[in-house]
Amino acid sequence: MGVVHKSEITFTVELDENKVPEYIAWNAEDGGVHNEPSKAIMLSVWDHKKKDTLRMDLWTKDMPVDEMKQFFHQTLVSMANTFERATDDQKMSATMRDFCDYFAEKLELINKN
Repeated sequence: MGVVHKSEITFTVELDENKVPEYIAWNAEDGGVHNEPSKAIMLSVWDHKKKDTLRMDLWTKDMPVDEMKQFFHQTLVSMANTFERATDDQKMSATMRDFCDYFAEKLELINKN
């Protein structure tokens, strides 16, 4: 069976004179995303030939540090969930979530209401 549908996700990054991101936007037509601004991107691509991960981590110079900490925490939680769906390794996923809780506690991200 051949390809039935093709989808594109694109990022636009505007840089200052020192090539530091000032503005990031992304598009995902199939997801209803049209030129949506963002302050950070973390993208991982698996190179199956080299058995290595290629990464692109970008953030705008006006990304607040407190939001960066929250972004990292949410990314780690998402990775734990994806790991469980991809491998069905519930024990390691739980361990990863425990680390996410520790991470949030140490960075004081936990809402104490």
